[in-house]
Amino acid sequence: MKTLEKRHGKEREMRQIPVALSNGKEIKLLPGRQNVLVKKVLDNLCSLYTPAGRVLYVSDTKEKWSYFDPNALRAIGVEIEEHGKMPDVVVHHVEKDWLVLIEAVTSHGPVNPKRRQELKELFAGAKIGLVFVTAFLERRAMIKYLNDISWETEAWFAESPTHLLHFNGKRFLGPYED
Repeated sequence: MKTLEKRHGKEREMRQIPVALSNGKEIKLLPGRQNVLVKKVLDNLCSLYTPAGRVLYVSDTKEKWSYFDPNALRAIGVEIEEHGKMPDVVVHHVEKDWLVLIEAVTSHGPVNPKRRQELKELFAGAKIGLVFVTAFLERRAMIKYLNDISWETEAWFAESPTHLLHFNGKRFLGPYED
C-alpha cells in the first residue's frame, strides 16, 4: 500500500512541464503560469530568435537552478555564484555570439533600469554582447509594467511569438555598448 506522501509526490511529478533543451537534455518544471511562460520562451522565443542557441540556465519556481551549465558560462568569461540573482533564462546565441538574458514576467517585474544594471554587473565578465529581453504571456500583461521597462531592451509575447517589441536604441535585438 502506497503512503499518502508517495501518492501525492507521484501526482505532482506527472503534472510537471517537460522541457527539451537545445543540447538534447530534458528538464521538468513545476506547473504554474511562470513555468508555462518559461517553457514558451524556450520552445518559441529561443527557436525563433536564437536558432541553434545554447541554453545555459533555466530557473524553476521551486528550484532556481533547474538547469545550469557553469562550464559554458565560464568559457565566455562569466563566473556565477549561486546566490547571484539570475534571470529566468540565459541563452548563448552562438551564431551572433550574444548572451541573451530573459526575464519571464507573470508576477515579478520586467527588465527595468535597475534590473538591467544588476544583470550587467552579474554578467560583467562576458566576452560577448548582452541582450536583455522581458517575456510576457500576452501583450495586455505588459501594461502594468510598461513605464518600468528599460530602454535598449526587447519585449516578447507568447501570444504573438513571431513579434518583438523594441524599446528604443539604434539596434533591433542586439547588445548595446555603454
